[in-house]
Amino acid sequence: MLRYLSFLLYPFSMLYGLIMWLRNRFYDKGVLSAVEFDLPVIAVGNLSVGGTGKTPHVEYLIRLLKDYFRIATLSRGYNRKTKGFFLADGQSTAAEIGDEPMQFHQKFPGISVCVGEERMLAIPQLLMERPYIQAILLDDAFQHRSVKPGKNIMITEYNRPFTHDHVVPFGRLREGRSGYKRADVIIVSKCPANLTVTEKERFYREIDPLPHQRLFFTSLKYGGLYNMLDAEPVQLPANATVLAVCGIARPEPLVQHLKQQFANVYLLPFPDHYYYSRKDLEKIKLELEKTDGTPKIIVTTEKDAVRLHLLRDIIKELQLPIAVIPVEISFLFNEADSFNNYIFDYVAGSGASLETTPLVQE
Repeated sequence: MLRYLSFLLYPFSMLYGLIMWLRNRFYDKGVLSAVEFDLPVIAVGNLSVGGTGKTPHVEYLIRLLKDYFRIATLSRGYNRKTKGFFLADGQSTAAEIGDEPMQFHQKFPGISVCVGEERMLAIPQLLMERPYIQAILLDDAFQHRSVKPGKNIMITEYNRPFTHDHVVPFGRLREGRSGYKRADVIIVSKCPANLTVTEKERFYREIDPLPHQRLFFTSLKYGGLYNMLDAEPVQLPANATVLAVCGIARPEPLVQHLKQQFANVYLLPFPDHYYYSRKDLEKIKLELEKTDGTPKIIVTTEKDAVRLHLLRDIIKELQLPIAVIPVEISFLFNEADSFNNYIFDYVAGSGASLETTPLVQE
């Protein structure tokens, strides 16, 4: 019944898709203008509404470039409690700049992290305050066409590629499938680590990249647990009970990974980018107490952790044992060097001077 009811949404998808198609045509034809800047700008985004693993891909780019170029990340700062342009500093919180920018700021203190709804206005403000910036990473900006990036990286998920999806609300696409043509690089994310060459070739045929486009495949790689409050490593036996607390779009890969590591794994999901309250923490404690087995621990993502830090004192008061699990991406088929060289050649070839020794950023 639900399947048939979902088709009632299809006309709304057609209407929204038409609106987005017209908007893109206006940009393509110059009716709406896009600003281009005199420094390397790399946009990372997707066609879908979320869950493709965009954040670890941005972090990969940060690690790749931060020691050799003075870089900045620019995000919208989704679901933050502020408006306008903000440049992160030592007092910034997730509430002020958003959870993903705060994650970048905490993990990579040497780079510049800023937020602003209007990227075309935020970039000049950033360069006014940090004129030494050599390259900018635009986070979640594939549909933000008022800025023309030098390179557009589009991420699509292995289990739900854009080629099988539809425009919202019938599907999860923010615009029609033809939007992929704007990408310079297409990354199929969250692939199985043992993805076969046959599967790789199937995706090539299905996506059918244009002559100028590069297609890569990545998988998620989870790191060791660490304590949220003091960052000390957490070691757990295989018979431990884990309550996964996640406010992310698609927690399934994390839960699957935890089930491979521990005997008892439970999921307590929250909405994406959710800001927790004391009541939520009390609910989390109750859910943990209801689970079977021992030892028991709460495991959350780094994106959740920067929001949970806003309630640090309450977490201590309730004596909640919270561990954080980091996640990175790895390129399959030994193609990391190919991707790295592609990005380096673009940034260095766009005028940014490559340092031959690791760079200490301000």
